[in-house]
Amino acid sequence: MNTATLRHAFKEWAIVCKALAEEKQALILRKGGIAESGGEFRPEHERFWLYPTYMHEHENGIKPDFLPWLREVEQDRPPANRLRLTHFASVAEVFRIDRLEQAETLDDMHIWSADTVRSRFHYRQPGLYVLSVRVYRVPSPFVLMETAAYAGCKSWVELDDELPTGEATPVLGDANFVATCEEIRQRLLNPRK
Repeated sequence: MNTATLRHAFKEWAIVCKALAEEKQALILRKGGIAESGGEFRPEHERFWLYPTYMHEHENGIKPDFLPWLREVEQDRPPANRLRLTHFASVAEVFRIDRLEQAETLDDMHIWSADTVRSRFHYRQPGLYVLSVRVYRVPSPFVLMETAAYAGCKSWVELDDELPTGEATPVLGDANFVATCEEIRQRLLNPRK
């Protein structure tokens, strides 16, 4: 695959995509969708488009400070059967955590509510994936038809075409990103008591 193009997209709540784009978080917490093989998420791709979804977002799912963003992302939602891609992510590190306190130690580094983290952690079998990601903004959005092949409760989507990423700029600067990745790693490997 040409590193200046991307074909795979990662479905995530639109409000989480906004948090990633607005420097409010540099990690993704993931369990897995109903349509995942075996119901379990697998970090299959190191680079991917952020594919905003609107189906599972709800007020109790995020921290109160970010409730106004729910209205913002809904107002900015593309027309029906359209998909707008504005950012992509590059995975720096992948962690599979098996203790809830590991997830809890990341509380101030994402916008999910504590209840959402707990319910996702305990869904089916205890555990979560944590992906440290660097997010990049493309100069102009790509607006695509949202096809039936993209539908469903799954993490990964293969787009019909590869899209160029060459003119993208990182959301977080180098030093901030390195420090954030190190903080995530330290918290997961040495969770607070």
